[in-house]
Amino acid sequence: MAEQNRYGMSKRRQVKERLATLDEIHGIMKTMKNLALLEIRKLEMFLDTQRRVTTSIERAAQDFLHFYPQIQAQPDHQQLLIIVGSERGFCGDYNEALVSFLNSQQPQRETLLVAVGRKLESKLLENLGMATLIESHSVAEEVPMTLRRLIEVLNRLQQAASSKIGQISVLYFDDESEQIRLRQLLPLSLPEAEVTYSHPPLLYLKSAQFLTKLTDQYLYMLLHEVFYSSFMMENRKRLAHMDSAIHHLEKDTARLRMRANRLRQEEIINEIEIILLSTEVLSSNDKLQSKAIS
Repeated sequence: MAEQNRYGMSKRRQVKERLATLDEIHGIMKTMKNLALLEIRKLEMFLDTQRRVTTSIERAAQDFLHFYPQIQAQPDHQQLLIIVGSERGFCGDYNEALVSFLNSQQPQRETLLVAVGRKLESKLLENLGMATLIESHSVAEEVPMTLRRLIEVLNRLQQAASSKIGQISVLYFDDESEQIRLRQLLPLSLPEAEVTYSHPPLLYLKSAQFLTKLTDQYLYMLLHEVFYSSFMMENRKRLAHMDSAIHHLEKDTARLRMRANRLRQEEIINEIEIILLSTEVLSSNDKLQSKAIS
């Protein structure tokens, strides 16, 4: 009986240790969930402002290209594809979905691939067109740093390429549609809009110079929007992943607490049985002693 009681106490101790571990994991997951919520709140403000800026530049570009359509034509050049993944994990199938979409598009073998985010790197290692990896951001305030690193890489690839990089596209998760989007950055690919001006814009630069500066500005602002949009979806997926994990963790914790209570009840029952058995033994001894005296 004593050995059985010790075994029950050992099992309950193991369950308590497991519960302590689960409580610690639960606290970490709650913190990660709160951080994801915080990033989503910040990104909502950033994205709203960024989209207004991008829209105003697009309107100016549409007005310009309507009156100078011939300046946009370019011969075929080297193609480059930027894939925006995640720097951190715990965001479900975020990176796997990007790679799956990329494989379904069957990009040309000569297309240079630039991966943004360390968690995406391992998913693309088998692709021979991989050009380079760029460390991504972990918070919204680091997006400009990621963009600067990307621009440095693009300049370096442009100088090293055997032919000029004439087409740049980006593959990312769009937060508005909540779908993966393949978006052309260069040459300018603008949404169709009705032009309201009857006369061409008054330029203080040559049209080619104006287009170059406009393209640089548009590309810079559009990449901001792409990174913010992608990071928004990353945090939404992380939030959903954390919610699911916390739900399963709480179910496991509840089951273990019930098991711990059951083991404790068994210990109490064993202790009561030991006490009752000891009482019976003492009572029997008392009766024997009384008979011996009489």
